[in-house]
Amino acid sequence: MRIISGKLKGKKLNFLNAPSTRPLKDMVRESIFNTILHSNLITVPIEGSKVLDIYSGTGSFGIECISRGASEVNFVEKDKKALKILKENLNNLSLNNKTLVFSEDAQSFLRKKIEINKFDIFFLDPPFLNKDYLKNIESIKKEKIYKKKNLVIIHREKNSIENYKDLFEIIKISFYGRSKIIFGSF
Repeated sequence: MRIISGKLKGKKLNFLNAPSTRPLKDMVRESIFNTILHSNLITVPIEGSKVLDIYSGTGSFGIECISRGASEVNFVEKDKKALKILKENLNNLSLNNKTLVFSEDAQSFLRKKIEINKFDIFFLDPPFLNKDYLKNIESIKKEKIYKKKNLVIIHREKNSIENYKDLFEIIKISFYGRSKIIFGSF
């Protein structure tokens, strides 16, 4: 797995090959960033943005954001093995000055950090069978930890059916193999 573009283009990322995690494939990650950069529907730039990467795994999305100019990424991951590799990736790429890593479940993080931060971009990549992430979105919305111009990106299994109607406005849905990427805004 490699960084696709930006200052760190081509740098190698370690990943966890375990049933508990599912690395974001390079093709899907590249498609997400192409949509962010080239869609007329999305007006939130990566450059200078503050990103919240929930269920971050080994960090490929957030690290790609930093490579493309994000000012800060907060990673939230509770899986100890994934967390170890995430920290290795950040150390290997000397990114600790632009990142914060939280070793806890998303809802606990949101309860504690809610009044401190406002984010431009939210990325949620929970395990496909996990539906708890909907509570995370509710918390983000309720506590208004998003900036006026914001972007929500959710990675789900292509056949998943969730109702986002009362949570945020859907901008676009894209399909890549087994993946469904939902782009939205609060």
